[in-house]
Amino acid sequence: MGVRAFGRRVVVLLAVAGAFALSTGTADAAVKEPTGPLQPNIIAAAVYSVLQPTIAPPGANDWNCKPSAEHPNPVLLSNGTTANAYENWANLSQKLADAGYCVFAGNFGGAPGSFLQTVGPVADTTAQLAAFGDKVLAATGASKLDVVGHSQGGMNPRYWIKYLGGASKIGKLIGLSPSNYGTSLFGLLSAVQVIPPVRDLVGFACASCNEQATGSAFLTDLNAGGDTVAGIDYTVIQTKYDDVVTPYTNAFLKPAANVKNLVLQDVCAQDFTDHLGITYDPIAEREVLNALDPAHAKAPQCVFVPPVIS
Repeated sequence: MGVRAFGRRVVVLLAVAGAFALSTGTADAAVKEPTGPLQPNIIAAAVYSVLQPTIAPPGANDWNCKPSAEHPNPVLLSNGTTANAYENWANLSQKLADAGYCVFAGNFGGAPGSFLQTVGPVADTTAQLAAFGDKVLAATGASKLDVVGHSQGGMNPRYWIKYLGGASKIGKLIGLSPSNYGTSLFGLLSAVQVIPPVRDLVGFACASCNEQATGSAFLTDLNAGGDTVAGIDYTVIQTKYDDVVTPYTNAFLKPAANVKNLVLQDVCAQDFTDHLGITYDPIAEREVLNALDPAHAKAPQCVFVPPVIS
């Protein structure tokens, strides 16, 4: 990943080394899970979740929630690589709940109770995500749900759609800096792929990292025959300052009537949000709300948005 993003992850990983919790991050129906407080950025959320990595983000996982007529689809939040649900969503989840949505988030693709999630093979992580989605539909009585995902979490649902029956269960897929066409990581991840011992070492720690390399067999298969399906609305919200998905255009889906590829800097040139910061960026959050409910879309307020850490 980029130097800034790598540095931030090192700080977090050093802080959380060895930190585990006892719960799995899922819940039985008819239970309102405990949630953590609202956070201003991903660093604050990560630090808070050191000792509580399975705590639900604010506003999420009320299994008694019933969707309103205005917002009939519950919203499922899908985490990025290495991120737990609280770390990724400790701001947007509350904004969605305040807007009247039933919001759900879980931890998948990592050791139960671990701080690090979404590092296993995409197929395994997505199978867990799909099972959680079925549980959301059963608990809420909804016929479809909308998915908002960050990074790998914006790409994973496409595997669900293509191979795990998600096409009939997902109404909208909104990706924040999704890895739809992978990343070269400024050439680093591409170089790793041609050095088998190094590639295997990376894969041992993070199988999904190798699968997200530009041109990987996984992504080639996922994107074969078209990267979208009819009946689902797709929105990609991306920043030119993405320092993980590189080039940043690899986030975009191929043009289609049901696809909207949006660049934050086309909305607000003063927005300097990077990959890790995008789920906490107020302009990106507004665009998520607009994509979920385009009939009541509001123009984002263009204000200076600094990176999480300069």
